[in-house]
Amino acid sequence: MSLYVYIGHDGPRGAELRKTVRDRHIAHIAALDEAGRIVFAGPLRDSAGEPCGSLIVLHADDFASAEAIAQRDPYTAEGVFASVDVHGSMAVFPKAEEPG
Repeated sequence: MSLYVYIGHDGPRGAELRKTVRDRHIAHIAALDEAGRIVFAGPLRDSAGEPCGSLIVLHADDFASAEAIAQRDPYTAEGVFASVDVHGSMAVFPKAEEPG
């Protein structure tokens, strides 16, 4: 599996919709976490400390799979996110320990 990042950018109704969609979004991420696919997931906050998006780093089979995961996220499907960027990535830090 390869490493991918998806960044959800809240739309104008993001703050309002987050309240009603959050439990389904958390369930979506929790299922991925239980499958060992989540490296990091959490909200992005603006300069006032308010949520303005989300950052999810995960393992997926390929770009199409990562994109499909992002599109199935209830925050995407229900309009919390106005847009979602999906990118392939690779871990440079922290440096992995070499077998001794």
